[in-house]
Amino acid sequence: MALTVKEQTTYWGIATAIFLVTLWYLGNVILPFVLGGAIAYCLDPVADRLERLGLSRTMSVVLITLVALLIFVLMILLIIPTLIAQTGQLINTAPELFRQLQSWLTEKFPDVMDEGSPIRRQLIAIGDMISSRGGELLNGVLTSALSLINVLVLVIVVPVVTFYLLLDWDRMVAQIDALLPRDHAPTLRHLASEIDRTLASFIRGQGLVCLILGTYYAVALMLVGLNFGLVIGAVAGLVTFIPYVGALVGGSLAIGLALFQFWGDWPWIVLVYAIFQAGQFVEGNILTPKLVGSSVGLHPVWLLFALSLFGALFGFVGLLVAVPVAAMIGVLARFGIGQYRASLLYKGREVAADTIEAPHGDPD
Repeated sequence: MALTVKEQTTYWGIATAIFLVTLWYLGNVILPFVLGGAIAYCLDPVADRLERLGLSRTMSVVLITLVALLIFVLMILLIIPTLIAQTGQLINTAPELFRQLQSWLTEKFPDVMDEGSPIRRQLIAIGDMISSRGGELLNGVLTSALSLINVLVLVIVVPVVTFYLLLDWDRMVAQIDALLPRDHAPTLRHLASEIDRTLASFIRGQGLVCLILGTYYAVALMLVGLNFGLVIGAVAGLVTFIPYVGALVGGSLAIGLALFQFWGDWPWIVLVYAIFQAGQFVEGNILTPKLVGSSVGLHPVWLLFALSLFGALFGFVGLLVAVPVAAMIGVLARFGIGQYRASLLYKGREVAADTIEAPHGDPD
């Protein structure tokens, strides 16, 4: 005997609740598996392409793993130490930058920056706070990062999980498909394909956009001689997935530092501004249309809400799953709206009016 819609909804609701509670309690324990699954999902098209070129699945995964490990080692040796060093220098230099800002404001706007001015008192308070707590902030960030993603997880567990998931990815997808409820399998496959299209467009495409722009900003700012250019480029690239925010945050930091470093040498300041303007032009007209597309359907406000909500509920793991879950919910919401628009609940009066008027109409 077939289950009613109410019974099916009850069972699937219970299963969803159990999954969320499990995610809540496991927390950081499942972090390497979440990271491994995300990396395997992003690399699966590469493995499929290598298979079409004639390599076996095993050889394709081994080749991808070797290249990824090479890139990771190069990052550890060349980029990450410089990034950490520049971040520490930026935090240590911040009090001096605030003092320079205070002196500049006092010189240019003496009436605003007199002894009893609220702006002056606030700037002094901010400078003192940064001076006293900047080192604590850096140490806290590094300690939290190391406790959350320790060296063992990064070097051993995540690559191993990624390797095996990538090796068996197509088999796992086939097994999940075989477990779908037969009555709803076509609809679930359609939704899964829409979710995959959205995730592929946004995560793979936008991730590549973030990587390209972050590299461009970092290299360009370092070439013009801007202090902490690598940090600013990394920050700008990291938040580029939120439209305009990456350029706004990175541009504000870069131009602010350029004003202190190149004050009076205006061509260099204009050049820093032009770097971010060029990045915005390339992103909006070339990278995003080609790599992401225009049909992803993830609004920036929805992304920020998802990041805030899942980060608060599940910590770092929540931040990792926020964008994929937001994409899935967006697909399901659009499907639900489509079903609603096709239902009698939405078109009830129109259908009823047509039913009443039909007997009086022209039979032809």
